[in-house]
Amino acid sequence: MEPIFIKDYNYPLTDERIAKYPLKQRDRSKLLVYKPSADSCQPSEIREDTFCNVGNYIAPESLLIYNNTRVIQARLEFHKQRTEGEEMVQGSRIEVFCLEPLEPHDYQLSLGSTTGCTWKCMVGNAKKWHAGMPLELKIKNEKLKIALKAYKEEQMGNTYAVRFAWDDESVSFAEILDAVGELPIPPYLNRKTEESDKTTYQTVYSRIKGSVAAPTAGLHFTQEVLDDLRARGIETDEVTLHVGAGTFLPVKTADANEHTMHTEIIAVPRETIQHILNKLGRIVAVGTTSMRTLESLYFIGCQLRRVDSPFSLGYSPKVGQFEPYEREYTTSAAESLQAILQYLDATRQQTLHAETQIMIKPGYRFRIVDQLITNFHQPQSTLLLLVSAFVGEDWRRIYDYALSHDFRFLSYGDSSILTRI
Repeated sequence: MEPIFIKDYNYPLTDERIAKYPLKQRDRSKLLVYKPSADSCQPSEIREDTFCNVGNYIAPESLLIYNNTRVIQARLEFHKQRTEGEEMVQGSRIEVFCLEPLEPHDYQLSLGSTTGCTWKCMVGNAKKWHAGMPLELKIKNEKLKIALKAYKEEQMGNTYAVRFAWDDESVSFAEILDAVGELPIPPYLNRKTEESDKTTYQTVYSRIKGSVAAPTAGLHFTQEVLDDLRARGIETDEVTLHVGAGTFLPVKTADANEHTMHTEIIAVPRETIQHILNKLGRIVAVGTTSMRTLESLYFIGCQLRRVDSPFSLGYSPKVGQFEPYEREYTTSAAESLQAILQYLDATRQQTLHAETQIMIKPGYRFRIVDQLITNFHQPQSTLLLLVSAFVGEDWRRIYDYALSHDFRFLSYGDSSILTRI
């Protein structure tokens, strides 16, 4: 595998270019429009507009796919208790950041649990939290009056399995997080979460709880923009990919191929897969999470076509980090999607549930997505590699244009619509 030197995917991003807060009106952000030239001797078109006009750059009868995940208030703050004289006083602060459910493993089952659950967590000040010593958080407000206990169990690399228990079986874990959890805004904003973030750091179409980071390309959409798209004959549909904390991890290896991609859970309804099949050649992905979900479908379909009897072998769909690069693929996108539909029908499932670790990098061949709506990503990140794979070396012209025309960067920043080379 040819090395990809991450130092070649750098650009000068200063702190003042990072949008610390969103615009008051979501759809008034800037929109960079990129369209490749049909003439190889001519440069591709790059221009500027406003996001509310995004429909001008999407062909009628296209299918726009967005990620309907909703960010959970995943940070919990506990304090150890210690005795001073005859009184109990607050001791060391310990932050528990819920990343993904372990037991029950399903997001909805775990968030809906009323009897306890275990999550993979990052733990701040973990050395102060001794095994076997529960932390307790007493919750008392208008809606809840419970005691939440947390038990640190096995270590998992730089994370821990943390078991949660509480004393009221009428209360779900989701309600507890809503009551006392903190929304985990990106660390590069360098500020505390504010009350306004509970609204502005969610897309208007978010509904399936599970992410610890927003699919930020969708933050620019308003109901007015969605209505305008539909009026233009542009259809919409949704997938689910719960965004993990790994989305913030920088590439620390000189060769990006040596970076380990995080695994994320995806869910795609059967009717959405059929919708995509019907619209191949006119697919618009909202954000890199939708892109990774849609492109992962192709490789799942290829797996199903290779396995003689996936129904009896307990087939569990998962796309590996380098799966797209390990063999020659001659299966068409239509054939791959048909294989998934046949699999779902044979196993009587209405939704495809799978895991993906896919790494989309320069040299990747896109099978499903034709246009991408996305924000401007951090230097030397896997997301910038994805953009480079989509538009080639023009990524440099795109980012130079954004820097020289006062675009705002990262999660709360401006947007772009990119057409595949």
